[in-house]
Amino acid sequence: MAQFNILQPEAIYPFDARCVAKRFRHAAIFGALDALNPGETMHFMNDHDPLPLLEQMRQRYGETVEIKYVSREPELIAINFTRR
Repeated sequence: MAQFNILQPEAIYPFDARCVAKRFRHAAIFGALDALNPGETMHFMNDHDPLPLLEQMRQRYGETVEIKYVSREPELIAINFTRR
């Protein structure tokens, strides 16, 4: 019997920004956020705290994307972005 991957409403998708060329990062991140359905989460990883990006996100998405830090270690920042 064939099995299908059906998206769960609370699916979590990893996004490692460290693997994306710096000049493309913001565009790639916004594209990924735009693709999230309500209830889905992007688990974002980066090598620095993306404060300018977070401000751009707040302006662009307002309350429709929840921002929650998972880790604030040196060289590894992890943030969950959840679409509401």
